[in-house]
Formats: sequence, C-alpha cells, structure tokens
Amino acid sequence: MDDRPIGVFDSGVGGLTVVREVWRRLPNERILYFGDTARVPYGGRPAQEIEEFARQIIRYLGMLGSKFLIVACNTTSALALDKVGREFELPHVGVLRPGARAAARATRTGKIGVIATEGTARSGAYDQAIRELLPGAEVLAQGCPLLVPLVEAGRAHSPEAVDALRGYLTPLIERGIDTLVLGCTHYPYMDEEIRRIVGPDVAIVDPAGETVEVASALLNDLGLASPARTGPDEFMLSGDAEGFARVAEKLIKSRLPRVTKVNLVESLASRHGDPARRRSAVPDSCC
Repeated sequence: MDDRPIGVFDSGVGGLTVVREVWRRLPNERILYFGDTARVPYGGRPAQEIEEFARQIIRYLGMLGSKFLIVACNTTSALALDKVGREFELPHVGVLRPGARAAARATRTGKIGVIATEGTARSGAYDQAIRELLPGAEVLAQGCPLLVPLVEAGRAHSPEAVDALRGYLTPLIERGIDTLVLGCTHYPYMDEEIRRIVGPDVAIVDPAGETVEVASALLNDLGLASPARTGPDEFMLSGDAEGFARVAEKLIKSRLPRVTKVNLVESLASRHGDPARRRSAVPDSCC
C-alpha cells in the first residue's frame, strides 16, 4: 500500500477526462495534475519537442512525489512515451495502447476510425497498436487540428466545433467504419456532437476508462494502491490558471481545487537530483 499521489499530465484540459475516470474508479487515489497550457496544442509540434516536454513534466511530477504516472495525452503517448518512458523509473501508462485494445474489442468488421491530433495521426501509432492486436484491421486515422484549440477556448459545443467535426468525420463514415476511437483526450467533451454525426451503428471508444483500468491493475500488482485518500488533489499549469479553471469547470461540470501556475523550467532548475530519472520499472507493453 502506498498513499503517495498519482501524477497525471496533458497539454491542457483534455487530461481531465482521464481524471474524471480516476475519481470514479480509484477514489482513494490522490492526483497531481499538470496541464502544459503554455505550450498547447501539441499536435503540430515535432517529436523531439514533445519528447523534451515529456521529460520535463515527468521529472517535475516525480520530484513532487508521484508514485505512478498516467500520460493523459495521445500525442505524447504516440510520439514520445516509448522512448522517454525508458529513461525514468516511475511506472506509467499512456492512453494509446489501452485505447487500441478497447477498439480491437469493440469492432465487428475491423474497420476502425481514429480522430486525433495531426501528430498522432501522422505517427501511425494507433494503426500499429491496433494491428498488433487485430492483424486484419483497417485503421483510418484523421488529423483534426481545429478541435483542441476550440476545446481549450471553451467552445467545444459551438457551431464552429460541430462544423469541424462533420468535416473530419464524414470521410470516415463514408469509408464504412463501425468503430471510432477518440484519439485525443480533449474529444470526449464533444461526445454528444460526435454521436449525432456518426449515428448509432458506430461504437465510440474513449480510451480514458480503459487506461484507468490498466492503471488500477498495475497499482495493485506493484503494491502501490492507496488504502485511503490522504489529502486534496492538486492542479498545476504552465499557463493561465484562472482561464483553465473557468473552462475546465464548465467542461467537467465540477469545481476544481486550487489551481496553481508554475514555471516548469525554473522549478526543475531549483531542485537538486532527479529521483524520477532511472529506468522504468514497468515493461513497455504496459505503457
């Protein structure tokens, strides 16, 4: 048993869709959340930049005492986690492979659509992960560069967002998908609009629930599950805290505890040593 917190991070408010699942399924676990809102969106950035962002955030959450990490960002999971995760001893799980497993289970025909950031779509990571589980699958990935900025601006349900969704989803529907993966943690906020567009015959996969199930199993297997909640969650951002809280509370329909803005680079420079930077204790297949 271990009452230290779980670290969760994303580029912005998207990771709170994973936090909601932690609250629901792991009520004894305390959360340290980091949203990299000063550098959102991640989708159009090169892999090397995403890797360095991930190193910084993992180091920071490790220094704050996290016992386990949930990388609640598909772009980071696709472009950086396999490489950067090996550099740290903190056990972790990303959202991509659990999402791929859920999609492989859900499909009836093997035709699976994935909507994601440009970086995730270009990487082919979902295609590879799903085909490892379901070799005959046809995976159609669609980059959606407009969606994250709309969600971050609090306009997830706006006419502009619906028009963008229709433009991204129509080609996938025309190709006959029977399953759609929400390959960015920002997209579940638009679940109702997505369901109206794709119709009742398309199964929608939100990787958040599957990811937290994997995290729960790993926490138990590693003896890290908390026996009881020991304090409040903490939310930290690299950008505007007030704006984040306003948009986040509207999206998740819940009050957040105190949200703090931190200077990531200065915080890392002020610390000595790096307890997180050793080889991960979790096999790559879990991440």
